Amino acid sequence: SSGINAEWPLRPGERDWPEGRGIFHNNEKTFLVWVNEEDQFRIISMQKGGDVKGVFERLVKAIDTVGSSVKAESGKEFMLDEKYGYIHTCPTNLGTGMRASVHIDLPGWTAEGVDKLKARCEELALQPRGTRGESGGQTGHTYDISNKHRLGYSEVQLVQTMIDGVNKLYKEDVDLQKKHNISA
Repeated sequence: SSGINAEWPLRPGERDWPEGRGIFHNNEKTFLVWVNEEDQFRIISMQKGGDVKGVFERLVKAIDTVGSSVKAESGKEFMLDEKYGYIHTCPTNLGTGMRASVHIDLPGWTAEGVDKLKARCEELALQPRGTRGESGGQTGHTYDISNKHRLGYSEVQLVQTMIDGVNKLYKEDVDLQKKHNISA
């Protein structure tokens, strides 16, 4: 599956915790908005398959639509610093706040070793996670691979970094499957 999320701050963190929060999604669950989750406001576009461009286009449209709606209702805009990007309560999201990721099976890299996969991802400016989230741990050989950086790059650059890196990891995984006698 492919997914892109962007966190957009609207008000001080956890002001209305736990009542002032929720998750809203369309029927297909390809578009979600979390309110007051970590960085107050998270917009997520995702779907099964490899149509990263379609997922990204949906995200851009959603950000524009939600931003316009917030401005029309409240007169306020997302907090954007010209130098540092979008302002967040979570410092790791400073900048674009965008994390573009795919879930991919990497049995060759799993056999090679998770530490070696992490090192390779570092070289490719990627971040590997288990499919149960940031702290959910790794199970099997399916990984959530995303862009590592948020600050200093455009959203398009971050998505392209993820795409290029995942393509390299996949090609390397095919070779590692042969090395470790893994049949697909």
